[in-house]
Amino acid sequence: MAVKMNIHVNANTLKYISLLTLTLQNAILGLSMRYARTRPGDIFLSSTAVLMAEFAKLITCLVLVFNEEGKDAQKFVRSLHRTIVANPLDTLKVCVPSLVYIVQNNLLYVSASHLDAATYQVTYQLKILTTAMFAVVILRRRLFNTQWGALVLLVLGIVLVQLAQTDAPSASGSSLPAATTTLPTLTNSQLPTQNRMLGLWAALGACFLSGFAGIYFEKILKGAEISVWMRNVQLSLLSIPFGLITCFVNDGSRIYNMGFFHGYDVFVWYLVLLQAGGGLIVAVVVKYADNILKGFATSLAIIISCIASIYIFNFHLTLQFSAGAMLVIASIFLYGYDPAAAAKAKATTTTIHPNPNSDMEKLLPRV
Repeated sequence: MAVKMNIHVNANTLKYISLLTLTLQNAILGLSMRYARTRPGDIFLSSTAVLMAEFAKLITCLVLVFNEEGKDAQKFVRSLHRTIVANPLDTLKVCVPSLVYIVQNNLLYVSASHLDAATYQVTYQLKILTTAMFAVVILRRRLFNTQWGALVLLVLGIVLVQLAQTDAPSASGSSLPAATTTLPTLTNSQLPTQNRMLGLWAALGACFLSGFAGIYFEKILKGAEISVWMRNVQLSLLSIPFGLITCFVNDGSRIYNMGFFHGYDVFVWYLVLLQAGGGLIVAVVVKYADNILKGFATSLAIIISCIASIYIFNFHLTLQFSAGAMLVIASIFLYGYDPAAAAKAKATTTTIHPNPNSDMEKLLPRV
């Protein structure tokens, strides 16, 4: 019994520590990416940085798996063979979110090409609700009415924050990136003929795929005895080939002319490691918390990034941004409110502290 309670306490501690770490990591990553893209000098290729982050994540997870196997090389190799090579069906399961994310990213490119920035940002925030929907359908998770209300508040808050970033440029003529997804900057000659309906359907499709992939990954992470680090090894081994293809499809000519590591310096390598660390933290959050709480953590990180950018990038604080930030913070508290637990606590308090007037009333004469 004591062992079970200790495991529960440890898991609960990991849940909150991982959520806090993810919030801080996302906030720092947003500011660091902003600085890396606006500082003077050669700009690195983002596709190569994403690929290097996957390599860093793979190496880190291999070291952690090696440590889990008691630093025994033979046990380590046998564990990799048993999980990855000898169990191809399980490895194929992990392949599903990787493929879904590729389709999702392509839909985001289509959406960004056919919608204005404000419409794109507002529509893509619906991924918070689709994640909750898939959590109910796939994981059979039950959400209170107050939690659904909190999710709607969160969407509204993030929409206000994102629109405030779009509408209020900084003193330097630029604002903090509104979306966490990096999208290409297209010149007028490169822009396709815009079809708003196509862009809207693409954004909605990306929302549904984002929710499905996140919940699916949570299911396979929690539904097996395989460790978080081994799951990440599987995911990285599948993501790296896709990352290589993306590099040479999107930036093949620039890689050939300027080199794979063009624009890299100490700060870019720090950014790569920070992004890799974020991938590992997300896996821990999904394992010990859930995707919905992850959404709250990343939303709070956007608020923190924007507040920090007031001092770093001269971002202008507006009433719209303040209202959005307050909605996000209110949604976090509302989501954590459990009506059943509150009613139970109230009933317990009433039992412990009964009404002192009740006994007195019995002694009074009836008129």
